[in-house]
Amino acid sequence: MNAPAQAAHLLPEIHQREVPPALVEALKARFGERCSTALVVREQHGRDESVYSVPPPAAVVFAESTADVSDAVKLASQHNMPVIPFGVGSSLEGHLLAVQGGISIDVSRMNKVLSVNAEDLTVTVQPGVTRKQLNDEIKSTGLFFPIDPGADASIGGMSATRASGTNAVRYGTMRENVLALEVVTASGEVIRTGTRAKKSSAGYDLTRLLVGSEGTLGVMTEITLRLYPLPEAISAAICSFPSIEAAVRTTIQIIQMGIPIARVELIDAHTVRMVNTYAKLSLREEPMLLMEFHGSPAGVKEQAETVQEIASEFGGNAFEWATTPEERTRLWTARHNAYFAAIQSKPGCRAISTDTCVPISRLADCLLDSVTEADASGIPYFLVGHVGDGNFHFGYLIDPDNPQERETAEALNHQLVTRALQLGGTCTGEHGVGLHKMDFLLTEAGSGAVDMMRTIKRALDPKNIMNPGKIFAL
Repeated sequence: MNAPAQAAHLLPEIHQREVPPALVEALKARFGERCSTALVVREQHGRDESVYSVPPPAAVVFAESTADVSDAVKLASQHNMPVIPFGVGSSLEGHLLAVQGGISIDVSRMNKVLSVNAEDLTVTVQPGVTRKQLNDEIKSTGLFFPIDPGADASIGGMSATRASGTNAVRYGTMRENVLALEVVTASGEVIRTGTRAKKSSAGYDLTRLLVGSEGTLGVMTEITLRLYPLPEAISAAICSFPSIEAAVRTTIQIIQMGIPIARVELIDAHTVRMVNTYAKLSLREEPMLLMEFHGSPAGVKEQAETVQEIASEFGGNAFEWATTPEERTRLWTARHNAYFAAIQSKPGCRAISTDTCVPISRLADCLLDSVTEADASGIPYFLVGHVGDGNFHFGYLIDPDNPQERETAEALNHQLVTRALQLGGTCTGEHGVGLHKMDFLLTEAGSGAVDMMRTIKRALDPKNIMNPGKIFAL
């Protein structure tokens, strides 16, 4: 199988700007030891979970405050040098790579929960706070933040990529759950967008413009989020199916019947096998749905019984219930470890990860044809999906030194995304565009819409220093 000519980037275009020594000297004068030019530090900040290999940034600044970010951006702007925000480095589409050189601003030390307003169900955090840290710090309030992309990502990174995850079918994505932002613009100015109010009709919705902008319009330094009461009762279950189609048809019926399921995750038989080996579990090596129900004890019981009845109509069996926190953690840890289990299954491999999202009625059409193509290719893969909202992920496991495997995987990705777009879906449900999906964005949105995005980018970042080379080419 050969990759089509229009397939997404096999390699990003690299046009690194030469960083002047005067900028590095100014950064060191301002930040001292918190500005590093050590190769090992630069390399750490010059890669993510994508398969791309790009030269690292020229320097890394470890910011500890909004003023630090503002000063670093102002210095970079004076020298027309790119700025790339860095959280924990878990992005999948090349968002963090210095394709045009410049400096990385690491916000991981900006990790304070600034205020919790339990009565209003809101919290304000710095961008380096991770989702697990946030939930640990607010658990005494009886509230929680539900967005769970799997990795212990930073809130800043999740906001920048408009992340979602396993709970999105019930609680939505970062788009619905970010209320307000503090942002450092391309000139180094600090602005605020949004409020803690539940709604507003005041002017342009700058908050939602910035959420999902992948660092191309500014650096987020404070984020105000919506919180939710911890459910009175939580129950989780796994159910095995004779085929992926049976599992998907079950999911479609659950959603179309309006059952308020909190999570419904698909894992294919290949991935279950990898997870069993990695985590030393004994799950049935068949396509599987992992489900979770939130609500009152009576409501959870009713939801679970209805779902079990639906699943049985499609051959679902071997229901295993988990009602204690420890049992639920065991099941969801297995799901979240799918990526690492897959990587370990083929030593030395890299994963070309891709995701897409389609209307729930077209999920079976998109997913089953994509599975057939992946099986026929001979490339090992893993498949997981937040199928309750039509979103699923393939990871094609390739030898990074084998160009043919790379081309085959990119061809599979191209066919998958093209199919999703033809079915009324999107090229990415939660990973973001980054480098990998730039061509597909143009197909999905059209040249007029992408030109409007470029106009916004040029207006807000005239020097093109905010994470340049991502989402679209200028």
